[in-house]
Amino acid sequence: MLTKEARNEVVQEVERYDTKRAACVEALKIVQKRHGWVSDENLEEVAALLDMTSDELDSVATFYSLIFRRQVGRHVILICDSISCWIMGYEDVRAHLAQRLGIGLGGTTADGRFTLLPIPCLGACDHAPAMMIDDDLHLDLDGEKIDQILERYE
Repeated sequence: MLTKEARNEVVQEVERYDTKRAACVEALKIVQKRHGWVSDENLEEVAALLDMTSDELDSVATFYSLIFRRQVGRHVILICDSISCWIMGYEDVRAHLAQRLGIGLGGTTADGRFTLLPIPCLGACDHAPAMMIDDDLHLDLDGEKIDQILERYE
């Protein structure tokens, strides 16, 4: 169920557009920001607010890789797998993260702390390999740097 705050924020966002449907991506982002992901129940509530069917809104949600339709960890790690990152050590970074966290790509740690996901590009080719945790971009990665970075996220 949507929180009152999330519902109000979606309604305010809808007012910025000529049609309710036009606010669908922003509405999904609001729900995800407040709840961490977009559950079926939340999707249905938002769809009703936007005069859309759940299937229509789900097709939008599943089109965007950064809208999470299943529960993720408290912190989402996006590891760049672009060609620049591959050349500069992506495989070592991925292997280190997988070993350190005990999960593979798409997995969530047993304590619910991290989810590890690939992303095609973070726009940081000049400082590859790169990853993003939540909204924080981390550059020029190696195993030691990754260990130090992970310690910052509870």
